[in-house]
Amino acid sequence: MANDRASGNGRLRRIVLAVMGMCLLGLPTAAYAANNCPWINEATASGFLGGDSVGMFTSATAGQPAECLFTQQREGFARTLRITMEIATDPHANLNSILQTCGADQAPIKAIGNEAFACSESARKGAMGERVLGRVRDQVFTITLGTTLKDDPILTRDELKTRIYTVAEQVAGNLF
Repeated sequence: MANDRASGNGRLRRIVLAVMGMCLLGLPTAAYAANNCPWINEATASGFLGGDSVGMFTSATAGQPAECLFTQQREGFARTLRITMEIATDPHANLNSILQTCGADQAPIKAIGNEAFACSESARKGAMGERVLGRVRDQVFTITLGTTLKDDPILTRDELKTRIYTVAEQVAGNLF
Protein backbone atom coordinates (compact mmCIF):
# COMPACT_ATOMS: atom_id res chain seq x y z
CA MET A 1 0.00 0.00 0.00
CA ALA A 2 2.80 2.41 0.88
CA ASN A 3 4.51 1.47 -2.39
CA ASP A 4 1.30 2.29 -4.35
CA ARG A 5 1.03 5.66 -2.62
CA ALA A 6 4.69 6.49 -3.36
CA SER A 7 4.31 5.64 -7.05
CA GLY A 8 1.07 7.69 -7.17
CA ASN A 9 2.81 10.71 -5.61
CA GLY A 10 5.72 10.36 -8.04
CA ARG A 11 3.34 10.25 -11.00
CA LEU A 12 1.48 13.30 -9.67
CA ARG A 13 4.77 15.20 -9.26
CA ARG A 14 5.78 14.38 -12.84
CA ILE A 15 2.42 15.61 -14.15
CA VAL A 16 2.63 18.82 -12.12
CA LEU A 17 6.22 19.43 -13.30
CA ALA A 18 5.25 18.73 -16.92
CA VAL A 19 2.33 21.19 -16.75
CA MET A 20 4.52 23.85 -15.11
CA GLY A 21 7.19 23.32 -17.74
CA MET A 22 4.69 23.75 -20.56
CA CYS A 23 3.40 26.94 -18.94
CA LEU A 24 6.90 28.34 -18.61
CA LEU A 25 7.72 27.51 -22.23
CA GLY A 26 4.56 29.22 -23.42
CA LEU A 27 5.00 32.28 -21.18
CA PRO A 28 7.40 34.29 -23.39
CA THR A 29 5.10 33.85 -26.36
CA ALA A 30 2.04 34.85 -24.39
CA ALA A 31 3.76 37.93 -22.93
CA TYR A 32 5.07 39.16 -26.28
CA ALA A 33 2.92 41.67 -28.16
CA ALA A 34 2.98 41.08 -31.89
CA ASN A 35 4.56 43.93 -33.80
CA ASN A 36 4.38 43.39 -37.51
CA CYS A 37 5.70 46.76 -38.66
CA PRO A 38 8.04 45.96 -41.56
CA TRP A 39 10.11 49.15 -41.28
CA ILE A 40 10.90 49.56 -37.59
CA ASN A 41 10.40 47.51 -34.44
CA GLU A 42 8.72 48.54 -31.20
CA ALA A 43 11.95 48.72 -29.20
CA THR A 44 13.57 51.08 -31.71
CA ALA A 45 10.43 53.22 -31.91
CA SER A 46 10.38 53.39 -28.11
CA GLY A 47 13.92 54.75 -28.17
CA PHE A 48 12.91 57.51 -30.59
CA LEU A 49 9.92 58.38 -28.41
CA GLY A 50 11.93 58.51 -25.21
CA GLY A 51 10.37 55.52 -23.44
CA ASP A 52 8.16 52.45 -23.79
CA SER A 53 5.64 52.67 -26.60
CA VAL A 54 2.94 50.46 -28.04
CA GLY A 55 2.91 49.75 -31.76
CA MET A 56 0.15 48.91 -34.16
CA PHE A 57 0.42 47.91 -37.82
CA THR A 58 -2.36 48.31 -40.38
CA SER A 59 -1.93 46.68 -43.79
CA ALA A 60 -2.55 48.66 -46.96
CA THR A 61 -6.05 48.55 -48.39
CA ALA A 62 -7.49 49.99 -51.60
CA GLY A 63 -6.73 53.70 -51.48
CA GLN A 64 -5.07 53.57 -48.04
CA PRO A 65 -1.34 53.18 -47.33
CA ALA A 66 0.08 50.66 -44.88
CA GLU A 67 0.68 52.28 -41.49
CA CYS A 68 2.72 51.72 -38.36
CA LEU A 69 1.68 53.81 -35.38
CA PHE A 70 3.72 53.82 -32.18
CA THR A 71 2.34 55.67 -29.17
CA GLN A 72 3.75 56.50 -25.79
CA GLN A 73 0.86 57.60 -23.62
CA ARG A 74 1.58 59.45 -20.40
CA GLU A 75 -0.64 61.36 -18.00
CA GLY A 76 -1.62 64.54 -19.82
CA PHE A 77 0.34 64.01 -23.05
CA ALA A 78 1.30 61.58 -25.79
CA ARG A 79 4.27 61.08 -28.08
CA THR A 80 3.71 59.40 -31.43
CA LEU A 81 5.68 58.00 -34.33
CA ARG A 82 3.64 57.31 -37.46
CA ILE A 83 5.01 55.71 -40.62
CA THR A 84 2.96 55.20 -43.77
CA MET A 85 4.02 53.57 -47.02
CA GLU A 86 2.25 53.02 -50.29
CA ILE A 87 3.30 51.69 -53.67
CA ALA A 88 2.54 54.25 -56.38
CA THR A 89 2.35 53.92 -60.15
CA ASP A 90 3.85 57.42 -60.46
CA PRO A 91 5.81 57.83 -57.20
CA HIS A 92 7.36 61.21 -58.08
CA ALA A 93 3.94 62.75 -58.79
CA ASN A 94 2.47 61.07 -55.70
CA LEU A 95 5.26 62.47 -53.52
CA ASN A 96 4.82 65.96 -54.99
CA SER A 97 1.10 65.79 -54.26
CA ILE A 98 1.69 64.84 -50.62
CA LEU A 99 4.46 67.44 -50.37
CA GLN A 100 1.90 70.21 -50.92
CA THR A 101 0.73 69.64 -47.33
CA CYS A 102 4.08 71.01 -46.13
CA GLY A 103 3.59 74.38 -47.79
CA ALA A 104 6.65 76.61 -48.03
CA ASP A 105 8.22 74.93 -44.98
CA GLN A 106 9.62 71.99 -47.00
CA ALA A 107 13.35 71.37 -47.13
CA PRO A 108 15.06 68.69 -49.23
CA ILE A 109 17.01 66.01 -47.36
CA LYS A 110 20.02 64.37 -48.95
CA ALA A 111 20.89 60.67 -48.65
CA ILE A 112 17.37 59.49 -47.71
CA GLY A 113 15.91 57.23 -50.40
CA ASN A 114 15.60 58.55 -53.95
CA GLU A 115 14.22 61.88 -52.78
CA ALA A 116 12.98 63.16 -49.43
CA PHE A 117 11.81 66.35 -47.78
CA ALA A 118 11.34 67.50 -44.20
CA CYS A 119 8.81 69.92 -42.77
CA SER A 120 7.49 70.90 -39.37
CA GLU A 121 4.07 69.91 -38.17
CA SER A 122 1.83 72.80 -37.26
CA ALA A 123 1.89 73.68 -33.59
CA ARG A 124 -1.62 73.32 -32.24
CA LYS A 125 -2.48 73.52 -28.56
CA GLY A 126 1.18 73.09 -27.64
CA ALA A 127 1.70 70.08 -29.89
CA MET A 128 4.73 70.00 -32.13
CA GLY A 129 6.20 67.57 -34.56
CA GLU A 130 8.38 66.93 -37.57
CA ARG A 131 7.56 65.14 -40.78
CA VAL A 132 9.60 63.48 -43.53
CA LEU A 133 8.08 62.67 -46.92
CA GLY A 134 10.07 60.57 -49.33
CA ARG A 135 10.27 57.78 -51.81
CA VAL A 136 12.35 54.71 -52.50
CA ARG A 137 11.76 53.49 -56.07
CA ASP A 138 7.96 53.17 -56.36
CA GLN A 139 7.34 53.30 -52.59
CA VAL A 140 6.19 56.62 -51.12
CA PHE A 141 6.54 57.03 -47.36
CA THR A 142 5.66 59.58 -44.72
CA ILE A 143 7.05 59.69 -41.21
CA THR A 144 5.66 61.90 -38.47
CA LEU A 145 7.22 62.24 -35.02
CA GLY A 146 5.43 64.42 -32.51
CA THR A 147 4.48 65.26 -28.97
CA THR A 148 1.46 66.92 -27.40
CA LEU A 149 3.49 68.11 -24.42
CA LYS A 150 4.31 71.80 -24.57
CA ASP A 151 8.00 72.28 -23.72
CA ASP A 152 8.62 68.51 -23.88
CA PRO A 153 11.98 67.88 -22.14
CA ILE A 154 12.76 64.87 -24.36
CA LEU A 155 11.28 65.75 -27.75
CA THR A 156 12.41 69.35 -28.06
CA ARG A 157 12.21 70.99 -31.50
CA ASP A 158 15.91 70.29 -32.17
CA GLU A 159 15.63 66.72 -30.88
CA LEU A 160 12.58 66.08 -33.06
CA LYS A 161 14.59 67.12 -36.13
CA THR A 162 17.52 64.91 -35.17
CA ARG A 163 15.40 61.88 -34.36
CA ILE A 164 13.13 62.07 -37.41
CA TYR A 165 16.18 62.15 -39.67
CA THR A 166 17.46 58.97 -38.02
CA VAL A 167 14.04 57.31 -38.33
CA ALA A 168 13.95 58.29 -42.02
CA GLU A 169 17.38 56.74 -42.58
CA GLN A 170 16.20 53.47 -41.09
CA VAL A 171 12.86 53.37 -42.90
CA ALA A 172 14.38 54.26 -46.28
CA GLY A 173 17.12 51.68 -45.72
CA ASN A 174 14.53 48.98 -45.03
CA LEU A 175 12.63 49.91 -48.19
CA PHE A 176 15.68 49.35 -50.44
